[in-house]
Amino acid sequence: MNATVNALPANTSASAGSRGSQGVWSAAWRRLRGDRLGMACLWVVAVFLGLVLATGLGLIASGWQKEVGVPNAPPSFMGPAPAEASQAAQGPRGPNVDLSDIDPLAPRYAEWEAKARSFKTEDLVKQETLPFGGDRLGRDVLSKVLKGAEVSIMVGVLAALVATLIGTVLGALSGFFGRRVGDFLEWVYNVFTAVPDILLIFAFAAIFGRGVLPVVMILGLAGWTGVYRLVRAEFIKHSSREYVRAAEAIGASRSSRMFRHILPNVSHVTLVQLSLLVVRFIKSEVILSYLGLGVSVDQVSWGTMLAEAQSELILGYWWQLTAVAVCMAVFVTAFALFTDALRDALDPKLRGLE
Repeated sequence: MNATVNALPANTSASAGSRGSQGVWSAAWRRLRGDRLGMACLWVVAVFLGLVLATGLGLIASGWQKEVGVPNAPPSFMGPAPAEASQAAQGPRGPNVDLSDIDPLAPRYAEWEAKARSFKTEDLVKQETLPFGGDRLGRDVLSKVLKGAEVSIMVGVLAALVATLIGTVLGALSGFFGRRVGDFLEWVYNVFTAVPDILLIFAFAAIFGRGVLPVVMILGLAGWTGVYRLVRAEFIKHSSREYVRAAEAIGASRSSRMFRHILPNVSHVTLVQLSLLVVRFIKSEVILSYLGLGVSVDQVSWGTMLAEAQSELILGYWWQLTAVAVCMAVFVTAFALFTDALRDALDPKLRGLE
């Protein structure tokens, strides 16, 4: 009887220990699922990323450059634009004048006209209205918005990955080694932070030029300082803890202690910073493309569409600006709210670990 009574607390403690030993990521996912707003924003972000993937594969918006509608075609719910009351004034028509005396090529005009008629040309019937309207060339605004989302979101994600990688590696080296390595990296950090971000971006833009890859490198090289500062502080704090000293005592190398022991315990910082940088770099790419320093002229992004819509808005064609503004606002707001929910789910203070 005593053995049975004594065994009950042991089993209870074992089950409690198994519950307490739940992984960090599974616990964070459980907390995130409990946040309804965060999960709703996650679904919105997932839908946008799915559209970006489909656009990249050419499943949708592959013909965004085709002039499928009349110039400045209004949205479908507005109906076709009213016909102009009068056509442009034309000069008086009279009988054709014989130019054979003054134009030596005049006798060949009839021959050339007959040859021109022999070639078959395809006249595309342009639509009077489009779902989200058309631009000044008659291109579908909906297709342009989806293609622009592909470029802007891809640039934001890739640039955030580059900046996070640079900041994490340099922050780990500075926080773990300190001394001369730390002093040198602190000097590099102070040089980058001493220059205003916008001037630094413009300087890199003058060096790398225009295009998707140059914009990714520009934003990545200009935006790693925040990640570096946080990761450096975390490595300084964790490098003197017991589990790191125990790893050193059993002969673990410096790289193993840095990237196999400390880095997984500070990964929540890098993940949150990565998501914050995505929103920041999407905005930066839009500004660069709006100013003509972003993607090349044969590409489209949200920034280039805003630049086009500026001149169209003066003439009363508001639909391209509205489509870009709504799509950008929805994605950026959803991603920012999802980042807040992710930060709450990964915060060690909320998990009771610190």
